[in-house]
Amino acid sequence: MKLILQVALDLINLHRALDIARSALEGGADWIEAGTPLIKSEGMNAIRKLRDVFPDTTIVADLKTADTGAVETEMAAKAGANIVCILGMADDTTIQEAVRSSRRYGCKVMVDLLGAEDAIGRALEVERLGVDYLCIHVGIDEQMIGKTPLDILKEMVEKVSIPIAVAGGLNSETVVDMVNAGASIIIVGGAITKAKDVRKATENIKKAMLDRSKIKTTLFKKYSQGDIKKAFSMVSTPNISDAMHKYGAMHGIRPIKPGFHMVGRALTVQTIDGDWAKPVEAIDKAEPGWVIVIDAHSGRTAVWGELATWSAKIKGLAGVVIDGAVRDLDDLLEMDFPIFSRYISSNAGEPKGFGEIGVEINCGNQIVHTGDWIIGDDSGVVVVPQDIAQEIANRALDVKEHENRIREEIKKGGSLGSVLKLRKWEKKVG
Repeated sequence: MKLILQVALDLINLHRALDIARSALEGGADWIEAGTPLIKSEGMNAIRKLRDVFPDTTIVADLKTADTGAVETEMAAKAGANIVCILGMADDTTIQEAVRSSRRYGCKVMVDLLGAEDAIGRALEVERLGVDYLCIHVGIDEQMIGKTPLDILKEMVEKVSIPIAVAGGLNSETVVDMVNAGASIIIVGGAITKAKDVRKATENIKKAMLDRSKIKTTLFKKYSQGDIKKAFSMVSTPNISDAMHKYGAMHGIRPIKPGFHMVGRALTVQTIDGDWAKPVEAIDKAEPGWVIVIDAHSGRTAVWGELATWSAKIKGLAGVVIDGAVRDLDDLLEMDFPIFSRYISSNAGEPKGFGEIGVEINCGNQIVHTGDWIIGDDSGVVVVPQDIAQEIANRALDVKEHENRIREEIKKGGSLGSVLKLRKWEKKVG
């Protein structure tokens, strides 16, 4: 079987999917996939429209069928699908019914092994049921925590005889590894559908596959634990808030000076209004590159000023966030150091020493623990819990890529409302 490039249209609006599919085919794509989100959004009409617009192209319907295998295979085949995807975790009878239906209606069956605990064992089982293709699939949510399909692919190609497709965050740098490991069908989604130039991105991926030579991708890669700071440095606080489903943003905390992009781990400080002892002591305890986060209970008496800033700057800290007040604004504006606070005040209190360092605090109505990631820019400050930092960093990059793609579509003459079909997706109230 020749190498196949399959483009997954995991979008929710059909008009955008059609435009991307057209450019992808011009760039050398072989198969077009109506992704699961697209089918759930547009129904079988998505497949019908793809068939009408691209009559000579192989259309894959990624139904991820878990039940009623015969019925759903028939539906997709009659709508124009050449290949129907069934979930590998479905019961054997569901897969058998899908295979029987596919034979009757002239299409083929691909089994998606997404979520299978024993992917190799399940692959051998479904191969015996007569399916045409297998798909090793690392889902989008799994990609965000660094999973890759490569290891299981290397083992599977030695044990099955039918063609294997592979999907999971692939791009022009990573497809080569999959081809070399024995994949016959390379499924690419975001690296094409989120690209500024879809045709060019497709051309690069196809060339990398055929030449078995990596081509540098223009999109963001998935970052591991050791690269979290780099990943957060590439996105905005709105990107991160969107990735966290609108959580994480500190309320009322603003930069005293625009133009900074602060990223660092938190050292937390709890104090009372005007008591600057613990905030200053925290400077000596903090590691270089960290951010001191101070809960001064929204007090209006300053707990931070010019001299503390000089100390933090010389120590090599990444910044300070204060749910309270800062003073010496005229001096601070001349210093190259990120400071975010709720208030600016002239008067400071006394170093009484109340409070603690390194404890759970509430800053800007957000819970913060020492070690959490703190990101600040002109839009404000967000906190990302350390146990989900890798996932959120990758999801924020994904948000940014989606916005980049939408921006390109707007530049071509659309509007935000027309590109996203806002009226279609407004919540219907009974």
